[in-house]
Amino acid sequence: MTSLLLYQRIAQQLAEDIRRGVYQPGERVPSVRKMSSQLSVSHATVLQAYANLEDMGLIRARPQSGFYVHQTAGLTAPTPDIARVERPSMVTRSSIISQVLTESRQEGVFPLGAAVPHVDYLPVRSLHQQLAKVTRFQSPRAFSYMFSPGYEPLRRQVAIRMRDAGVVVDPSEVVITHGCVDAIHMALRVMTQPGDLIAAESPTYYGLLQLAEVLGLKVIEIPSDPTTGLSLEALQLAANQWPIKALVLTARLSNPLGGSIPEERQKQLLRLTADHGIRVIEDDIYGELLFEPGRSKALKAYDRDDQVVYCSSFSKTLSPGVRIGWIIAGRYQEEVERLQTFSTHSACSVTQMGVAAYLENGGYDRHLRHIRQEYRKNMTAYQLAVQQHFPEGTQMTRPHGGFILWVSLPGKVSAQELHVRALQQGISIAPGLIFSNTEQFNNCLRLTCGVPWNRESERAIITLGTLARQLCQENSAA
Repeated sequence: MTSLLLYQRIAQQLAEDIRRGVYQPGERVPSVRKMSSQLSVSHATVLQAYANLEDMGLIRARPQSGFYVHQTAGLTAPTPDIARVERPSMVTRSSIISQVLTESRQEGVFPLGAAVPHVDYLPVRSLHQQLAKVTRFQSPRAFSYMFSPGYEPLRRQVAIRMRDAGVVVDPSEVVITHGCVDAIHMALRVMTQPGDLIAAESPTYYGLLQLAEVLGLKVIEIPSDPTTGLSLEALQLAANQWPIKALVLTARLSNPLGGSIPEERQKQLLRLTADHGIRVIEDDIYGELLFEPGRSKALKAYDRDDQVVYCSSFSKTLSPGVRIGWIIAGRYQEEVERLQTFSTHSACSVTQMGVAAYLENGGYDRHLRHIRQEYRKNMTAYQLAVQQHFPEGTQMTRPHGGFILWVSLPGKVSAQELHVRALQQGISIAPGLIFSNTEQFNNCLRLTCGVPWNRESERAIITLGTLARQLCQENSAA
């Protein structure tokens, strides 16, 4: 009996260490011999404890190697339900979105809502070195105007990077932009007129809702699966009923759900949109953050009829501050270049040249390998913490890349109220209401796992869980 209680205590302590991130997903836990020596217990007791942890799904044995923390250790919370289709409408959420974003940017707030990579995951020193060289040795050109379509060496580097997404493109087909939103904005400007109807994923990136309101576009939200992305069946039903001019979507690691459309369904999507004359704008900003890079290609890789306008940027991988994105506009390229020339000219000359120099020097792939590994560890740590500390009945996504996690609270708990109370505790989240023009996601929130998992982030998740449980109790008592 004593031995049984002892191995359970050992298993419980190690399980807690895994949930706290002491041992990260994929890392080796102490060997049986070492743990036996540290705790002054028999090898058999440690083996019993490790067998218990295996049953819990927290560790896995590797032959001739030892025991390792499982990559999705112990996750049992279900994924959120898929949304329903609602009628097209003009966007009315911009003021709420702006208010939430302003509140979340307060000084000293712990940033769990913004999908912005922590500075620890940015190659700041390398970028600084390249920018310093550019300003020192190429200052006449670096401080001059650089008109559309942008700096040719950078466009050449982007074209090279696109091969990894399965897209073969000539540098002359790449237009450099002020980030990804600028690229999507120009794509919508050349494709649509005020009053046109566009389709978007549901839930969707709030920036797209803001763009639609500015451009006077109606939006129909198409349900998206947390794993397989946009519902083709729902898109088909919507296209049969309404004249959709364009579809804006993320085929790899959608924001905020993190779903990725499988290859065959990507091809089906292109056939469906071609049949209905729907142009596609692909936002692939998270595509390079897939935990397994060869897992899927961009939608543009399967485009044989110039249907897809591709948009992306380096904001999630290199730096949000350099404001370097790009658009591959195909048949719309001339219009995009003309629009850019009479608005922003092009992106900043210094940063275009600095980023091109960084990409040319070969450190980018090494950097991507590092941050993919870090985000994978973070994702599991945050998921386990949410599962442990949030109310029973909480659901969450299982992204295969990136650093954003979508959480659905049980019942009718208001994530907006959680946002307000969390701010009072110095923590920001992104409430679900800003990701839709409907009321379907008011009990949901987006969390970033782009902040290192440590004592501070653990305390923030524990606090959020406590506040969420309080809200659940208040709802039950009402």
